[in-house]
Amino acid sequence: MKKIFLSVAALSLAAGVFAASPVAGDKVLMTVNGRDVRLSEFMYLYNKNNSQQLAPQSVKDYVNMFVDYKLKVADAENAGIDTTAAFKAEYAKFRNELAAPYLRDKAVEDALLKEAYSHMKKDVKVSHIMIPINRSQPNDVRAKARIDSIRNAITSGMISFEDAAARYSIDKPTAANGGLMGWLPVGRFPWAFEKAAYDTPVGSVSRPVDSGFGYHLIKVIEDRPSRGEVHAAHILKMTRDLPVTEIADKKHAIDSIYSLLKSGSDFAEVAKLESDDPGSAQRGGDLGWFGGGAMVAEFDSVAFALADGQISEPFETAFGYHIIKRYDHRGIEPIDGVKEKLLSSMARDGRADEPRKARLAQLAQEYGFTRLKANSMALHHRLANLPADSVLLAAVAVDPMPLANIGDGEITVADAFAALNMGAFANGASLADAIDRSADELFENAIVDRAIDALIADNADYRNLINEYRDGILLFEISNRNVWDKASKDREGLDKFFRKNASKYAWDSPRFKGYIIFAPNDSILNEAVAYAGTVAADDPDAFVSEMRKQFVKNIKIERVIAAKGENPITDYLAFGGEKPQAKNPRWSSYAAYDGRILDKPEEAADVRGAATTDYQALLEKEWLKQLHKRYPVKIDKKLLKSVESK
Repeated sequence: MKKIFLSVAALSLAAGVFAASPVAGDKVLMTVNGRDVRLSEFMYLYNKNNSQQLAPQSVKDYVNMFVDYKLKVADAENAGIDTTAAFKAEYAKFRNELAAPYLRDKAVEDALLKEAYSHMKKDVKVSHIMIPINRSQPNDVRAKARIDSIRNAITSGMISFEDAAARYSIDKPTAANGGLMGWLPVGRFPWAFEKAAYDTPVGSVSRPVDSGFGYHLIKVIEDRPSRGEVHAAHILKMTRDLPVTEIADKKHAIDSIYSLLKSGSDFAEVAKLESDDPGSAQRGGDLGWFGGGAMVAEFDSVAFALADGQISEPFETAFGYHIIKRYDHRGIEPIDGVKEKLLSSMARDGRADEPRKARLAQLAQEYGFTRLKANSMALHHRLANLPADSVLLAAVAVDPMPLANIGDGEITVADAFAALNMGAFANGASLADAIDRSADELFENAIVDRAIDALIADNADYRNLINEYRDGILLFEISNRNVWDKASKDREGLDKFFRKNASKYAWDSPRFKGYIIFAPNDSILNEAVAYAGTVAADDPDAFVSEMRKQFVKNIKIERVIAAKGENPITDYLAFGGEKPQAKNPRWSSYAAYDGRILDKPEEAADVRGAATTDYQALLEKEWLKQLHKRYPVKIDKKLLKSVESK
């Protein structure tokens, strides 16, 4: 079988990839340096450009700009920018991100959303037992056996759930109460835990659940239709960990506050002044919207029992004494209103991967790609208990056994070994496990590559966007080399350009040009000015560097070019203005050094911004002249004319 080893790093990134499977009827409008540019690409960019302009541009006017753009891209390709590792990495990242919405099974995603939303319609009251898992062991058999044993003891009647929680659970706060957690707030616990709680019938005990924090058994005590959410505020007088005498003072304080509220005092204003909850006090005690189970049980009961606008009497929780004002209530939002929130939760706990995995499995079947699990099992059996020494690694590095078929190619053990990070099996994972995961990744990459090829061929929106992004990277890099970066670094060329066009940069008023040296006091300032006289000041960067080297952070130097009225300090030092007060007391002493007043700029640095911009324009103009001579352009004028006439 012909061997094909696919990975993102080995993608074909040539410009012609987009023209490999042209859409029927999509005619070639032009060729630039032998590269076909189809009408659909031209019209996509023309329409996009016009949507961003205040005044629409005609096709006739736009075509010249488009040709220049394509010539620059051709020059970037000729320079090999599209073959660099940096380009490939950036392009591949964008390509895959742009393809992500197309590589998801919508039905699976909708089912997950509906399942999560269904939990919002019902409240469940649960107890649990939690035991630890040794995460350094890929499969902690002892922990699994222990949780199974506890469950069997409960379900057989040998021990009650409550007694088992008290005896075995490592969640001490709930263990002391028979494992009781209360009403479960939706979206606050790991999804595996929440799902088990909602899937388990009332009165039953769940199968063991790995939440990521440990193994759990969950007993569902009760369920009820969701009570929706309430919007409430509270005032708290904290009593936790206080001595009895101070707790009595807090009780007296909360009762006094309640009397104030009953007499008509504003709840929010009192909360700001009196509440011991710093988070909500600054918001007038406002806790926002919350659902059942989000607060401790006593608080929850009072908040949901109040009428809208009603203020509760003082009551006690483990935190202290509270008074609640309920503002409003609402039922659960429609699914469209919470969709983004649910998707965010799915992304955090890994459910977001399921629609992608389902879609990739569909595509693998469609393409005839197969993961050879039997060969993976044989690899595990062969490598079991063997040390990953140099002899074994050398053998694996050339092992031709296929782990996947991908069309007319395959992924071998050697391919997977070559692609894996050698540290992948350093933390307890076996060599076979590491190779297997590497093969899975290569297999997935092969499916994604094939799917993206199909997108490029069949989906005009994707094709145009990815082509635009690719050319944009190339355009930026080649323009930076030949124009922007070149203009900023070519000091000699910039100065020559300035001298030739000096009259263009005349000033309308004189300017002060020089250095301002700042210091904490006159003593250091005088020392700095004296030392400056020993340093050449013609190279600003070298001058400033030498001064900072000598005085470290004891001085600050600014190179200034300013007309009268533009800078209070230069107005004082050069134009006879009043001495300004220092904005920063640290730099209260300052003086001009190597300063003079100019009627006109004497070098490009004096008008760097304007001169550099004009020099860049010149460089680009000369560059485009070269490009038009270097790369042939052929335009189907008949086709272009038919577009212009529309």
